[in-house]
Amino acid sequence: QVQLVESGGGSVQAGGSLRLSCAASENIYSYGYMGWFRQTPGEEREGVAAIRIHRGSTYATDSVKGRFTISLNNAKTTMYLQMNSLKPEDSAMYYCAASVTSYLSTPLSLSNYNSWGQGTQVTVSS
Repeated sequence: QVQLVESGGGSVQAGGSLRLSCAASENIYSYGYMGWFRQTPGEEREGVAAIRIHRGSTYATDSVKGRFTISLNNAKTTMYLQMNSLKPEDSAMYYCAASVTSYLSTPLSLSNYNSWGQGTQVTVSS
């Protein structure tokens, strides 16, 4: 099972930007999707963005469309989440995850994902 390690979190003012990285312990070419999820205390973890590895198709929840961009490096060892125009409501622990399934009808559903990182904290102040 692939090991995933997130980095790039931190504190930023509203309107600022951060780029999160998710480093995989091996090439993820055999996986179907990778995704970013976030969770705040007392709330359920929610899907933020996902990418279909072999096709490059991307998916995002409505609240981040136009502000967040998910991508993979060419070697398919690192996934990124570029977050622009950050809002206080974006504050959360962000997790990356990988799914072995080649096709997902709901790419942002966390139940589809098999491998998870430990998370990186993002705090946006107003």
